[in-house]
Amino acid sequence: MPREIFGEVANPAPRLGSRSRYTLPVSIAAHVAIAAVIVIVPLMATDGVPAPRAVIGAFTAQPVPPAPPPPPAAASAVRSEKPIAVSPSVAPSDAPPSIEPEPAAETTTSAIGVPGGVPGGLPNGVVGSPGLMPDVPLPAPPLATKPLPVGGRIKEPTKVRHVPPVYPTMAQQAHVEGIVIIEAIIGVDGRVKEARVLRSKPLLDQAALDAVKQWVFTPTMLNGVPVPVIMTVTVNFMLK
Repeated sequence: MPREIFGEVANPAPRLGSRSRYTLPVSIAAHVAIAAVIVIVPLMATDGVPAPRAVIGAFTAQPVPPAPPPPPAAASAVRSEKPIAVSPSVAPSDAPPSIEPEPAAETTTSAIGVPGGVPGGLPNGVVGSPGLMPDVPLPAPPLATKPLPVGGRIKEPTKVRHVPPVYPTMAQQAHVEGIVIIEAIIGVDGRVKEARVLRSKPLLDQAALDAVKQWVFTPTMLNGVPVPVIMTVTVNFMLK
């Protein structure tokens, strides 16, 4: 049974009106003809094929490069006809035929000094050096603008005017006693310029500042010049 089914497929029997036996040869012949036309026709058209420039240029003669230009002629040195001035301080290259003695310097007993000296010079001094300089006072050292702390070369100024503090009434009623320490800046005239409290005591600070600002001290000197100083003072409050 299977042989009868697939036998027709493996060995088909020719039938009337069938074109299967002519289709394959005709198709092969058509493809061969088309391939021949595509390959042969371009080979026959030799007029339109361009020649490769790279291949042609490889066999053509290259032009010879031109010769380099000749180097410029060296400029001839121009000698100056003007003679070169020779400095008298330069030693000559040739030895002189004879050596002349140096002329003796003219000296006079009446005149004091030597040629080339200046008026007011010193004996046996250097020629051309200035004479005695007039006495010029040296400028005073600049005044110190920043207060200097007391100690070392800065001596503590002496109080020449003392103003006792006024005991505040409220502090007396509250029985407040104690010491107020104040930092004071004393000017060049010995007066207190600024003051601030370093150690406070309630109800007594302002009274202490008012009293210290009225104190007067001796000016503090540094190298003979008055300078401002900074120092600490104490104000004691005590009830009787």
